[in-house]
Amino acid sequence: MTEPLRVERAFCRICLGHCGVVLRVDQDDQIVEIRGDRDHPLTRGYACFKGLQAEEAHHGPARLLHPLRKNSEGGFDEIFSEQALDEIAAKLQQSIDQYGPDSVAVYFGNGSIFNSTAVSMQAAFLDAIGSKSRFTSYTIDQSAKTLSFERLGGWAGGNLQLEQCDVIMLIGTNPLVSHGLLGFLASDPTKRLKEAKARGLKLIVIDPRVTETAHFADLAIQPLPGNDPAILAAMIRIILAEGWEDVDFCDRYVGADAMRQLRMAMEPFDEARVEALSGLEPGALRAITTMFARDSKQGAAYTGTGPSMAPHSNLMQHMADCLNIVCGRYIRAGDRVLSMDMMTPPMEFRAEVIPPSRNSWAAPPSRIRGVGSLAGEKTTGTLADEILSPGAEQVRCLISCGGNLASLMPDQQKMLKAFKALDLCVSIDPYMSNSARLADYVIPPRMQYERADLPVSAYGFAFFPESWVGYAPAILTPPRGSDVMEEWYFFWAIAKRLGKSLNFCGTMLDRDTPPTTDELLAIRCENPLAPLEEIKQHPSGKVFKEAQTIVLPPRPEATATFDVMPDDVRDELADVAAGLASTGREAMSFTHLLSTRRMRNFYNSIGMHWAGSRQRNPYNPAYLNPADMTTLGLNNGDRVTISSDHASIEAIVEADATVRPGVVSMAVAWGGLPDEEFDPATHGASTNMLISTDRDADPLNAMPRMSAIPVNITRSIAETIPA
Repeated sequence: MTEPLRVERAFCRICLGHCGVVLRVDQDDQIVEIRGDRDHPLTRGYACFKGLQAEEAHHGPARLLHPLRKNSEGGFDEIFSEQALDEIAAKLQQSIDQYGPDSVAVYFGNGSIFNSTAVSMQAAFLDAIGSKSRFTSYTIDQSAKTLSFERLGGWAGGNLQLEQCDVIMLIGTNPLVSHGLLGFLASDPTKRLKEAKARGLKLIVIDPRVTETAHFADLAIQPLPGNDPAILAAMIRIILAEGWEDVDFCDRYVGADAMRQLRMAMEPFDEARVEALSGLEPGALRAITTMFARDSKQGAAYTGTGPSMAPHSNLMQHMADCLNIVCGRYIRAGDRVLSMDMMTPPMEFRAEVIPPSRNSWAAPPSRIRGVGSLAGEKTTGTLADEILSPGAEQVRCLISCGGNLASLMPDQQKMLKAFKALDLCVSIDPYMSNSARLADYVIPPRMQYERADLPVSAYGFAFFPESWVGYAPAILTPPRGSDVMEEWYFFWAIAKRLGKSLNFCGTMLDRDTPPTTDELLAIRCENPLAPLEEIKQHPSGKVFKEAQTIVLPPRPEATATFDVMPDDVRDELADVAAGLASTGREAMSFTHLLSTRRMRNFYNSIGMHWAGSRQRNPYNPAYLNPADMTTLGLNNGDRVTISSDHASIEAIVEADATVRPGVVSMAVAWGGLPDEEFDPATHGASTNMLISTDRDADPLNAMPRMSAIPVNITRSIAETIPA
């Protein structure tokens, strides 16, 4: 008689959405069905396509089940995990002894960033060995947000939530696909947006294409990519000229002199000139500014990966934050804070400015172009140079946890050279990604439903639209006969072999006896708003409405103001105003700008090894407006060469009427390695080949230009490239 299937509940940890799921599991501990959890208070039955591929993700043929060690022929042999740990630790110790602890680096990618024990353990590991060589996906994504906060100042009253807004403006972000807009639209985004619009919310979208989110917009404009700083400056200029600013807020939290400096800096950004530069219709900027600033009273502008990866990304974020400041779009004293991080200690919310700290400016400059650290991390945009540049602190050993730098890192040619220069490379990866193929050791981790976990959490951040928290138990045991490990265990076990004790979230761990995951989770949320034992009592998690608090008035001594126009921002704005900001279209030497986009069925390279996802999307097309297709004499499926001033790639074009003329829109993280021949119809094309990190990177945070890349497009004369 067949044993009945058991039903389990958890939440997905592929991305920030944390969708609630219900799994049916058979007697062999295999997922046979997965669906959205209707009882989950945030996602209410919604689950995206990526999360619903859990059966193949856990049990599919591409999953690695045994550690691998590269052999002398360049292939891989299986090795027992404890032996692999012995050998890795010995090589790390040799590097530390000979070159110092900074020779050992850890990169922590999006594949592990939502693994709460692993996040804290890798930081504890680096602290224990004394290495400052910590790199994460954050500094190659939207690190401009941190720099703007440090340079401009922040608001201690907390974040607005969707139901508190009558307008929102989204700049280069598509949360209905990315689930990436903190708090606002990370969870069940389409339904939440529809509900908000039914309440009267106005939505403005600024994006080079009509995204899935823009289909719901009341106003949507499609500028050429890379012009967001000028667009935002022109909006502020209109607001100040028309008197639409929040005068009381600006008087109290900015000051008359700073407002005067802001007005002067905005003066060159005439709306007609900016519209012409950005490829917008006359009147477009006044229309969105009127809706945002004059006709709406509460609601903010939010940025995403698009403008954060374009030129002048730090200036762009500063201007977006200034737009919110000028309009006073913050929670005020007496307003309710709707979302609290339930895993951290209680905090106080006040209607006052957190003064600018400029901590990143005060950090010692690195040896790579003088770039400093960011929130205690080295910038990932300099990682290849940290490996390739001789001298003290040169990175010689790299542990990549949940990352695929070989596919995702800009200047892919340089990154490949860096991989080959390492003395040791370890890839903690469930699949044979491009990065894993280059590693000396590949360590397969437990998958998400094989480990216990808590949601993403950081003190002072509201990651969800309500005060939700949940506990995901370990539902499955790893496949029979496999040799996989928890990611936290890798770092604990290596530290043990190096004779180091780990300080995990303030608690010293036993060096000889490994903790359990649940013990680590209990340490991870010591003194939380919601005790762990209470969290565990709710299989779908719980929204703790009783935790909501009120924004308090400012303290008498809190006199800090926003620094809206510091000298370095003024200088960069002047460059933009003078036409010195390069979009690469000078003298029409390039015909198009390449803009990045999300693909619904993938999260960067997550999903590349799932047959269900690849069947839907075997490659990443180069999307062009139909008018551009006609001008270039191209048809759907034609092979083209896309050339920047750095390199060329082969791709396959498709018409997309949502993309504005003059733009080619492509997803990242596809393609093979630069020294390989491959067919773009089966591997896709790597846009990161087109980028130079030596030249096209921001001096503050080494953020490479990964969008608004000037390119030419020609029909390819090559036949199908051999796989």
